[in-house]
Amino acid sequence: MEHLPRKRFGQHFLHDPGVLHRLVEAIAPRPNDPPMVEIGPGLGALTLPLLQRLGRLDVVELDRDVIPRLEDRCRGVGELRIHALDALELDLASLGHPGPLRVVGNLPYNISTPLIFHLLGQAGHIRDMHFLLQKEVVDRLTARPGTGAYGRLGVMVQYRCRAEALFPVGPGAFRPPPKVESAVVRLTPFDRPPHEAQDEALLARLVRQAFTQRRKTLRNALKGLASPEQLEAAGIEPVRRPETVSVEEFVTLANRLTAAC
Repeated sequence: MEHLPRKRFGQHFLHDPGVLHRLVEAIAPRPNDPPMVEIGPGLGALTLPLLQRLGRLDVVELDRDVIPRLEDRCRGVGELRIHALDALELDLASLGHPGPLRVVGNLPYNISTPLIFHLLGQAGHIRDMHFLLQKEVVDRLTARPGTGAYGRLGVMVQYRCRAEALFPVGPGAFRPPPKVESAVVRLTPFDRPPHEAQDEALLARLVRQAFTQRRKTLRNALKGLASPEQLEAAGIEPVRRPETVSVEEFVTLANRLTAAC
């Protein structure tokens, strides 16, 4: 019996051979690579070619109904370790692999943003990430200051990682076709952020508050957290809006606030 994609899991199964080939080439898996983890393997369209190249693969799948089909598809190909759990609860360190991991996946659209934030908190365990996502999310991940897509997600990801949009993917590559365009992104965590915050929790709070009220000037958006004088001391005009502030400027401001405590 054919497996029907489940809306509550945000399932859109990738089936286009051309897109799959291009995605695998972008990931470029090699047998001597660090261990790889695939999130949301579904019916194994990406799992199988990865396993063929690597010989071993960890996958994280929440939908227990697809796991037997995944096992059947990959049987005899290599060592497939299936972790039946919610990716939002994934602890990479608990997988037992030494060194940084490679993480890939066709991520469910309904959890992509919280999942990326969850993984950012484990960036020290990650060498790189390749994700197939809603194009709007990829635009936000890679957005530059001064653009409409630039916001909290882009700032916090670009603080931790080099973010590259690789190629677009149309709705017809999936079953069922989503109502939106998709794209592939590569996120490569820095060994050390180019602009390092002394207090990363404060940086995160600062960015969150700024973009909660992104239509306001920084003077008003950051009221109670940063004064106009502190903004000016960081080289930021208080009348600017959050979407014009670069990652470096947010870090500079956060470090001045840390020093003032």
